[in-house]
Amino acid sequence: MLIPQGMAYALIAGLPPEYGLYAAVVPLLIYAFMGTSPHLAVGPVALIALLVAAAVSPLANTPEEYITLSILLALMVGTVQLILGLLRMGFLVSLLSHPVLSGFVSAAAIVIGLSQLHHLLGIDSVSGGVHEIFYGVVSQANVINIWTVVIGVSAILFILLFKRVAPKIPGSLAAVVAGIVVIAATGLQQAGVNIVGSVPDGLPAFAIPQITWASVQALFPMALAIALVAYMESIAVAKAMQQKDGSYQINPNQELVSLGSANIGGAFFQAFPVTGGFSRTAVNFDSGAKTGLASVFSALVVVITLLFLTPLFYYLPKAVLAAIIMVAVVGLIDTSGFRKLWKIGHYDRYMFLATFVGTLFIGIKEGILLGIVLSVLMLVYRSARPNHSVLGRVPGTSAYRNVERYETEQLKDTLIFRFDSPLHFANAEFFKEQVYKLLERHSETQTLILDFNGVNEIDTTGLDELFEVIEHLQDQQIEVRMAEVKSPVRKLMADAQGGKTVDFYMTIDDAIVASDETVELIKDHNN
Repeated sequence: MLIPQGMAYALIAGLPPEYGLYAAVVPLLIYAFMGTSPHLAVGPVALIALLVAAAVSPLANTPEEYITLSILLALMVGTVQLILGLLRMGFLVSLLSHPVLSGFVSAAAIVIGLSQLHHLLGIDSVSGGVHEIFYGVVSQANVINIWTVVIGVSAILFILLFKRVAPKIPGSLAAVVAGIVVIAATGLQQAGVNIVGSVPDGLPAFAIPQITWASVQALFPMALAIALVAYMESIAVAKAMQQKDGSYQINPNQELVSLGSANIGGAFFQAFPVTGGFSRTAVNFDSGAKTGLASVFSALVVVITLLFLTPLFYYLPKAVLAAIIMVAVVGLIDTSGFRKLWKIGHYDRYMFLATFVGTLFIGIKEGILLGIVLSVLMLVYRSARPNHSVLGRVPGTSAYRNVERYETEQLKDTLIFRFDSPLHFANAEFFKEQVYKLLERHSETQTLILDFNGVNEIDTTGLDELFEVIEHLQDQQIEVRMAEVKSPVRKLMADAQGGKTVDFYMTIDDAIVASDETVELIKDHNN
């Protein structure tokens, strides 16, 4: 699988086919000795190849410069991953939420598939958004090569047939062999069927990537995006295999170090960025791989191919490589995930749609950046507008729950307000506003109990706003009691308290019992 897929994904990246084989040697060997997953198959993958094309295409003026920038990009992606891993910052992967990543990957899969139409139809290259690709195909409809179409469609059917009747045999490799035999026997390249042609033999030579400050500046945003996306794809499939096997544990930070080292090492041997692939990892697992030696053997087979077998690929039709790509990316389109999001009705579905549409019609680079921005904005919004509620006692228990969702008993002249978030600069003003609005609606309130069980942290802005609320309410003759305050938060409040008076209680019940007044329970029935 690795040999035909590597060559096909090199075409997606805009590189000659042999660079897909170069990317399947050194990175595999490095990951085999450093990675924590015995099953993860590192190498060229369709999504990262497409991101490479999106990053390099606008900058390169010649084929040589294109190759140089692609190799530099691998070095930069590896460096970013290595630094993040050494700093134990694997959590940064959460900058891309699952709906955003799903929307991006689904749209990118469609773009990848459509970007291969020109190879499948035998027309000039078309690229851009979906609308631009369709326009390019329609405008060249009169020059479509029927033999290319027949070979490409037959290859797709051939691969699908093998998946159904002989799943243990890689259908992509069988399609490559069949395509080479057909062209060599019929000479259809004379009828306009595009073939790979001469593939240079020999191993990738050691070379220091060419680094210029201008290139680093231009590539850095996409290098960061590729580093995060590549890590997410790799860690997702690695964890899936770990759950199936159950005999080992994945170390996320070590995975970042391993992938970073694999990309850095590969860059010195003419590789473009790589990561762990879904389909090859699944085959690795199903084949009974137990250790990283599986990757070593895979790399050795690629080495043998580069040394002795590259002449065999001369007659390989590019339509077959396009067929391999199209079949491979169909599984990346997450229709079930979107249906689930739509059924749940959560606003994450709109983030999915925004990223999906942006990637599909604006561009790959813009789509991934849009996804990151949306994820960060949603994280900030959720942090700035956290959940909060008024609590009441569930009858017959000592539990306190949201009065809007449970049948509860409330206390006359007393309100219990819960805030479910660290209190910091982004939401401190929101906290104050919600308290004041609540008391405006309940003007008879004489005691406010602040349930801080959900407040794990508090910063100086949060302290300032909290004490301002307490002082203001005390001036209004409203007593404020703090219940279930975590020890670190309580210590900060005590240190910053100064001359202010704050009453702390271990539980809400303690805060209620402490009242000198007799309270009357009023039942408030809510659904």
